[in-house]
Amino acid sequence: MSQGAESPKAEMGGLGAEEQIHYREYKLLLKPERFADEEGFRKFYKHAHHAAKGLGIHFEKSEKHEPHVREVVFYDTPHSKLYTDGFILRKRTFFKKGRPEPNFELTIRYRHPEAAAAAGIDMRPLLPCIYTIKFKEEILQLKEKLGGMRMLYANGCELDTPNVILTQRFEIISQVFPGLQRVRSANPKATLGVVNDVTVDETLVHLGDMDFGGKAQCKGSVAVWRNRSTGRDMIAEFGYQLKFQGLASLHRKPRELSEEFFKALQVECGDWVALGTTKTALVYGMGRKPVNHHE
Repeated sequence: MSQGAESPKAEMGGLGAEEQIHYREYKLLLKPERFADEEGFRKFYKHAHHAAKGLGIHFEKSEKHEPHVREVVFYDTPHSKLYTDGFILRKRTFFKKGRPEPNFELTIRYRHPEAAAAAGIDMRPLLPCIYTIKFKEEILQLKEKLGGMRMLYANGCELDTPNVILTQRFEIISQVFPGLQRVRSANPKATLGVVNDVTVDETLVHLGDMDFGGKAQCKGSVAVWRNRSTGRDMIAEFGYQLKFQGLASLHRKPRELSEEFFKALQVECGDWVALGTTKTALVYGMGRKPVNHHE
């Protein structure tokens, strides 16, 4: 992790938006009831392995499908002003042997369909802490049909164990995270709270390691979300992420293969796919009123 002191353009040496992208993250929504037990993860791996093999992609199964448990909570104003303007404020707590670990991860992220718009936001916090800035191109499924893809651009900051209380007035939080000052419609006196009072129990299982060639390797994982208060399944997601030094450094063949695999997998296991937008949108959609957003 790094602690920055320069403006975003100075940190990136004046690079363009695409050159600032260091991650390409693929996310496919799935029906959570398919992963009721270990057999569900095994069956999905077989589908994913078959789709990968058909494209000449090596997908090596993990020795054990060991679950990693986390707690996920989103924070926003009472009228979801952060999310309406493209911002996500999320706290993720990690568990070990059934107990929460003392360290947690706080992420503030700005998402937009245009790379330049996402890159133009300074996401650094005004906190004496260690943080990491991550600029991603997120590859998502189409909202209403299988076999396609669309992009969102996410400019985010991750902090470990930050010394900040999130349930404070917006005017205080926006001083800690200056990027939020772009949310001009928020009432400065509005107190942030847990979005729709939903605490998510997330179970993450690494299925295996994928190799798209050209030094483009990554893990393929399934995350299953359940509502802690009701115990009900919410959504599942298969994801994999490529890391590189600027989008231009990702060679054409692995880039195309990673995209073809994403589309082929939707066709291979169409009855597993859940049509929709994102996991975050699902949590926000659980309220009484619809929330407008970019996703």
